[in-house]
Amino acid sequence: MQVENHKEEVPFEHYVEKFRTLTPENVAERLPDVPFDGKAFTLTLLGKTYRISWPEYAIAGECIPPLPTQTFLLRYLLEGKEIAWGGTWKTFREMPWGELYHQPYNGRVLTRAAFTFGTRPDAFRKAAEKMGAVNVQHGDAGYLFDFMDGYRMQILVWAGDEEFPPSAQVLYTDNFAEGFSAEDRVVAGDILISAIKSNF
Repeated sequence: MQVENHKEEVPFEHYVEKFRTLTPENVAERLPDVPFDGKAFTLTLLGKTYRISWPEYAIAGECIPPLPTQTFLLRYLLEGKEIAWGGTWKTFREMPWGELYHQPYNGRVLTRAAFTFGTRPDAFRKAAEKMGAVNVQHGDAGYLFDFMDGYRMQILVWAGDEEFPPSAQVLYTDNFAEGFSAEDRVVAGDILISAIKSNF
């Protein structure tokens, strides 16, 4: 296969190769609530269900997600863990490696959320409600989303005015700290923002 988009296709192909070598027993040990019927794993991400065939990778669902999301799902099957939520919320910065990754996270997630949703809070509210998110009554608009398998996220936005630009905060259930790498927590924020935008 000729690679045309190195940024997306090279990592995707790398994880497809690794996926062939995993064993369903290993996935069952780390992710006991992820069903495997002998041919495919079933995952739910933001309310959409996907069947991921193994060992030869193929994905099926109502709408096939873009490559970065498919890569995220592959990484979850390869490395993810089911960790119970301890009942608290954390910012990205409060979790392991959060300081190190904060600058790219800030640009890729917080600034993007602020200028996508803080400039259009009504559109954000409508899109979030269309996705079944729960209003959390924080910020100028704030919603809680079921991300996947017991992991939840909140996006809070504040509209800008003449003195201050729009701003945003993303909160993660505390189990993200152990269940996902810092890199995947960045991607989770990116996936959530893109999903909300697609409902504008």
